[in-house]
Amino acid sequence: MKKILLIIAPEGFRDEEYTIPLQYFKNRNYSVDTASTRKGNCYGKLGMTAIANKSLNDIKTEEYDAIVFIGGPGTPLIRKDDNSLRIAREAYAKKKIIAAICWAPTILAKAGILNNRKATVWQGNDAEFRMLTSEYLEKQGAYYTGEPVTIDGNIITADGPSSAKEFAEKIINALEY
Repeated sequence: MKKILLIIAPEGFRDEEYTIPLQYFKNRNYSVDTASTRKGNCYGKLGMTAIANKSLNDIKTEEYDAIVFIGGPGTPLIRKDDNSLRIAREAYAKKKIIAAICWAPTILAKAGILNNRKATVWQGNDAEFRMLTSEYLEKQGAYYTGEPVTIDGNIITADGPSSAKEFAEKIINALEY
């Protein structure tokens, strides 16, 4: 059975970017783990509670076929955690499917794995980097597409909640290809 890891912020992940792919994966009989900076309850921007059954520092990328970073206003909390960058780099080195939606593609950019790759991202101000999210991707060497979902090899990026279903479909397509 193929296994997928969903990574969410402990606070402020985007509810529908988590629940839509989660249901999509489970409905297709994939094994899914949820990880955050700590185990336990995590709180979505819109009020949902999700349970992280793993902590980022416990993650062994070889146990997963796909690593999926969920966005939302809590993204900087994940981006500042060195384990999230380690996970992205290890998954990239092992040619795993790596996916990120909304603000989360900035995590992949910070990890250095979007250099010379096409990617999309939620278009907004990033206070930490003092620039637009798309500008940050480009500063890190990515080619920003502005598309709802962009696939470049084993990397899948999406722009936000309205693209969550297509994002999940593209991840499954990549896993079954």
